[in-house]
Amino acid sequence: MGQINDAHTVTEKEAAALSAPTATSPWQPLSQPVFRMLWIATVVSNIGTWMNDVGVNWTMLTLSADPLNVALVQAASSLPMFLFALPSGVLADIIDRRKYLLFSQLWVFIAASGLTLLSFTGHLTPMVLLIAAFLMSAGAAMSSPPFQAIVPDLVSKEELGPAIALNSLGINISRAIGPALGGLILSFAGPWMVFMLNALSVLGVVWVLYRWKEAPTLQRLPPEHFFAAVRAGLRYVHAAPVLRNVLVRTVAFFVFGSAGWALLPLVARRELGLGPGGYGIMLACIGMGAICGAVLLPRLRKRLNADRLMVLASLMFALTLLALAFVRHFWLLNAFEFFTGFAWIAVLSTLNLGAQRSAARWVKARALAVYLTVFFGSMTVGSAIWGQLASHFGIAVSLCVATLGMVLGSVTVLRWRLDQDPDLNLDLSDVTEPIPALDIHHDRGPVRVSYEYRIQQSDARAFMICMQDMRRVRRRGGGSSWAVYEDILQPGIFVETFVVGSWMEHLRQLERYTMNDRKIQTRVQAFHQAEQMPIARYLVAPE
Repeated sequence: MGQINDAHTVTEKEAAALSAPTATSPWQPLSQPVFRMLWIATVVSNIGTWMNDVGVNWTMLTLSADPLNVALVQAASSLPMFLFALPSGVLADIIDRRKYLLFSQLWVFIAASGLTLLSFTGHLTPMVLLIAAFLMSAGAAMSSPPFQAIVPDLVSKEELGPAIALNSLGINISRAIGPALGGLILSFAGPWMVFMLNALSVLGVVWVLYRWKEAPTLQRLPPEHFFAAVRAGLRYVHAAPVLRNVLVRTVAFFVFGSAGWALLPLVARRELGLGPGGYGIMLACIGMGAICGAVLLPRLRKRLNADRLMVLASLMFALTLLALAFVRHFWLLNAFEFFTGFAWIAVLSTLNLGAQRSAARWVKARALAVYLTVFFGSMTVGSAIWGQLASHFGIAVSLCVATLGMVLGSVTVLRWRLDQDPDLNLDLSDVTEPIPALDIHHDRGPVRVSYEYRIQQSDARAFMICMQDMRRVRRRGGGSSWAVYEDILQPGIFVETFVVGSWMEHLRQLERYTMNDRKIQTRVQAFHQAEQMPIARYLVAPE
């Protein structure tokens, strides 16, 4: 299926539901008919996807002995997320999500059906296999952001936490079942049967989405245009320090962690002499480790903060990379692969929670799409690097270099911390700034906005330090060319000024203020020595 996604994300409201004590049963969301049907269909389809992954990797091994071609399968599966996750996140925010999801699932069905036909007729080549993997992953890139965004529409607020837990459980159930089942079917029927079952598994999701009638939503402002929405998402990421830290840590782990996935098929086939069944068992062990990790993570988070958990999981994954390089006993290596799954899910969960808590709801899909882009971009680049290194110097050398890089990457915790701003609250503010009744077209612009502050000279330095946080607030909301000027003729008068592209962008900016933004604004205004709060002045470019 297109939406198998280790990088599962949640909204800030969902995170609150996860952390807050609740008496809701873990299985309560399954009482919601649409959620129950979609959950079952998704589990079945994800099993098909894992079966397909085994079939593609194993077929490539039979078609080519070049380690680079084998590693490029992982690269071809990751590259579409790098290319299309951000556009998909934008589309998930501005068009009908249900129709977009239906399109993405039909895309996957057509690609999987084509791969089945080519395999059955014996027309598969390494290049054709890579193209097919790319096309099916493109469907995953299209479906991931909207699938993550519709969960709050399917369950009540109290059921959000259990719903997220059930989705994670479903992903790991499919991870444990799919590879072993795929290996078994490969042994008896060949890859074409695996590809066909994957194509058929998508139809259940299509049927549920077709029957689901999404509740209409009301918007105060018209939807954003595509390219304007892309710019807004990138601008937000650039001005969000915690999210930037998450992205740096994502690169530091996944560039090196990709070696384990890219070279595992080569170790199974070349070093251990396994057939598809044995390779499926290895992947199933990883899945079982991921399930155990998902169960134990809540307890671990009570004892370890995000940074400590991330470092420990990274070092555990580095140890499993060494085992993959040197251990050649099948069951002993499977024991290490169990911990590979455990460490993998711990890292993914930690980074995902960091990404979701640092993205406001109005830009959630786009910000998380940037995270997915970095995640899969790192996997794509890493897979190509380790495959090339294995071709020239051998599998063991490639895995050892990746292990060393993983250990060194853990040092990034000293500079880019995930637990920065633990009290960050990105819920939309209930307080709205009054907008003057101006007869101005929404597309007029650019607009220069300015605020005048009267500050005591003794507070000037502290005020300017506080204004740096305000700079990020303005830029996250769409402002550019931000600056603060002091009036040399009237000491103590400071003017903040920034530019937005149009009057509509300024209206959106005011609508997007979060609780954290209001807190920063209140802190800035506390320096203002006047009875009346600063009032905005608007300068619009002449027509």
